[in-house]
Amino acid sequence: MNETPLDKFVADKGQSEAARLLRVTAPAIHKALSAKRDIRVLELPDGSFEAKEQRPFPSQKSAA
Repeated sequence: MNETPLDKFVADKGQSEAARLLRVTAPAIHKALSAKRDIRVLELPDGSFEAKEQRPFPSQKSAA
């Protein structure tokens, strides 16, 4: 499986295509990129894509 950071995946595929491949909306991709979330995209053996987020444990909640 090939692992790619979300920002590189979006740069390669475009925001709309990346959203379609990950089965999310384009605004969700934009929000994740704006928040600088550590999301990695995995290409699965069948050619589909899956995204995983790396987060510290325990996760720190931001003050609202």
